[in-house]
Amino acid sequence: MEKESGVYGGEDGEETEMQQLIRHWMNERQAPDVLPAQDVLLGTMLDRIRRQSDTIALLRSDPDSSEEEHFRIMLAQTEIERVKFVVRSYVRTRLYKIEKYARYLVANPDLQEKLTQIELEHAKTFAKLTEAHFHQSVLQALPEEQRRLTDHVAFMPPMIPEPDKTRAVFVHARTKCPPVRLPDGSALEMQKGQISLTPYYVIEQLLVRGEVELV
Repeated sequence: MEKESGVYGGEDGEETEMQQLIRHWMNERQAPDVLPAQDVLLGTMLDRIRRQSDTIALLRSDPDSSEEEHFRIMLAQTEIERVKFVVRSYVRTRLYKIEKYARYLVANPDLQEKLTQIELEHAKTFAKLTEAHFHQSVLQALPEEQRRLTDHVAFMPPMIPEPDKTRAVFVHARTKCPPVRLPDGSALEMQKGQISLTPYYVIEQLLVRGEVELV
């Protein structure tokens, strides 16, 4: 049975595609905002899952398969289920945040580059349905000047929720990072392997460039 290095392991310490997927999955789960979509990587992993599943189905239907071959099939199926779990959790995490910040994403075109076309269409549809529900259930009963969702009232949470980029996150440096400015004005220069607790906005660009990962 074919063993694909992109899923099962790499050479010379190079990060495999499965390891990349897990890293992006953990980043997405820990980051307060929506990160750039990894649709190419996701498509590659799904394609390999389909091909591995087809191979397993053929081997299982072969009456001449040895006991050793059946054991290898079991291991391959376990690995496929592990990949499926990560893919499903990654997609669900993105969907949760896209729906939570749908109106914020729709109102900021520069943020929409982080989404796939399907995700963007879902965000627009979800935002439209949410606004229609708010208007029908609450806003239409208010005075005209209070019916806008974009109003900002002092000491009140915004009507359109935004990601809290001041939230503290644990960050692991994948390489030596350039200095970043902390809220107190001091500089933080993380060495490779260092783990720090810092506001998300401080390391946001480092995360996008892949120099750090969230843990």
